[in-house]
Amino acid sequence: MPLLFLSSSVFASDYHEQLILKPLPQSSLLASFNFRSNTSLSQFEAHNFRYFPRSLGQILQHVGTRELHLRFSLGRWDAESWGARPWDGTKEGGTGVELWAWLEADTEEEADLKWLTLTNALSGLFCASLNFIDETRTTRPVMSFRPEGDHGSALDNMHLLHGVLPHEIVCTENLTPFLKLLPCKGKAGISSLLSGHKLFDASWQSMAIDIRPICPPGQECALQIEQTIDMVLDIERSKRPRGNPIPRPPPGHDLKCNTSKPYHSGDTCFPSDFAEGEDWSLDRIFGKSLEGTCPLTDSDVAPVCIHVPERRDIFTTPGVIETKNPDGLSRCYQVPSEGDFSMILPRMSREGDDAKTVADETVQPETPLLYAERSFTGHGQERGGVQSILTNPSPDTAVEFVYMESLPWFMRIYLHTLQARVEGTSGVKDDIIEEIYYRPALDRARGTQLELRVRIPPASTVFLTYDFEKSILRYTEYPPDANRGFDVAASIITILPSTLPDTPPSRQKTSNLRTTSLLLSLPTPDFSMPYNVIIFTSTAMALAFGGLYNILVRRFVGADEGAEVVGGLKGKLALLVAKLSAKFKVAKGKVE
Repeated sequence: MPLLFLSSSVFASDYHEQLILKPLPQSSLLASFNFRSNTSLSQFEAHNFRYFPRSLGQILQHVGTRELHLRFSLGRWDAESWGARPWDGTKEGGTGVELWAWLEADTEEEADLKWLTLTNALSGLFCASLNFIDETRTTRPVMSFRPEGDHGSALDNMHLLHGVLPHEIVCTENLTPFLKLLPCKGKAGISSLLSGHKLFDASWQSMAIDIRPICPPGQECALQIEQTIDMVLDIERSKRPRGNPIPRPPPGHDLKCNTSKPYHSGDTCFPSDFAEGEDWSLDRIFGKSLEGTCPLTDSDVAPVCIHVPERRDIFTTPGVIETKNPDGLSRCYQVPSEGDFSMILPRMSREGDDAKTVADETVQPETPLLYAERSFTGHGQERGGVQSILTNPSPDTAVEFVYMESLPWFMRIYLHTLQARVEGTSGVKDDIIEEIYYRPALDRARGTQLELRVRIPPASTVFLTYDFEKSILRYTEYPPDANRGFDVAASIITILPSTLPDTPPSRQKTSNLRTTSLLLSLPTPDFSMPYNVIIFTSTAMALAFGGLYNILVRRFVGADEGAEVVGGLKGKLALLVAKLSAKFKVAKGKVE
């Protein structure tokens, strides 16, 4: 998703921010927050950080990080309903936390030490478990990632490392340090709309931080930090007041049904594709109004933009300047520097109530370049398989991409079982894999890395399958919730730009997408057995020790000797009592 109404020279200003709103089908709203600042590279090296956050800058300088990308993601992007991903998927990460960076080092061992320092430092800065990215969760991609910054000859001495934590839970503790990196720190501007209650109640959300060096022609090189937050909000759920925390189903007469379906009836309702009956406002969706603008932002960049056709009406607070895009599908608003700002999108006009009216007053989602889904196959606790289904929706253009898998070491794949089968208009093909990079796993040392360069013909579907074997872990290697399963990181798909002439702009640049993460069930021992063994062993030891102790200590006498023994004991006790009484009387007489 490109920024709207941006000047050609992005580097003329030091900081700018923008919020882009895009209504989606099924009563959803995509809100994309983008914050970008530039700091002169010479000033950065002289520890004059200016708009660059000092806490993060000192970490990058200490470990020699030339470029860094950090992602926090939750939920699943519904490509079939919502269309193409925002920012062409370049700001999206897999479920959990994902980190990759280019480090300056002479050897791989030095790069590993710097990577360990970087993950531990970022773990404390963002209140995340990045310190758990050890060597078993670290890979060195070969084909999937390319530097986004201008590095020049420094590329020869740089090492790319990538790590992911699919089990990490993203929460408000990660949002707070994210906002502290901004110049206005969530107190003014579009960042004042960000709230943990709204962000983590979204159907899908992603937080991204990208740091790269930029060297525009004829200008001084700068270090750029770009922070992005994307969320898909459910309009009905977001508009629910705080006093009604429990969602209740709406009555039947309030349901938005698609009456064009042949099976529509009084007792059957198929939801409409667009929220044509929805009206919403900025303050109701986010729970508060936008508090002016950040005083440090570029005044030439409109802070709020929305993707709706020119035909639709939008009402805003007074003092706002509206600028419409020449394509007629979007508009932006210049917000006053002081005072609250809100906007209202009224319900769609219902002239004729037909599909044409809906299409005229809504922006149709853009068709993605590739659809992807992944799942487990097979059964049992010993072996299994993975199947990835990749579909090219274009009727006339092939798609070339790199498919990358980062698998845990206890998921041992059989590379000879890897198959790629294509089904489509051109028939069935098996020779679509152009290049393979495979790095096998080492037990408890590193995971499996698999990268495939694949080319899908137009209007075709690829089925990638392979088998694997499940390992049995040591007793201490199982987590407390072992029966839940182990999270397997999402596959990373990098769609390569097309080099054919007359290619649309959307295919002339690299785009990304992630599949969903998987939940692997491993053979799990019965964790109650150690306690049963302890109980049985303790009982047996108590019985054996007690019997042996009685044999060694107890005195055995005959039945006829019992009276003497008892009498002798009674006499000894009586004599002892008499002696004690006599001593007590003598001591009492002396005192008197």
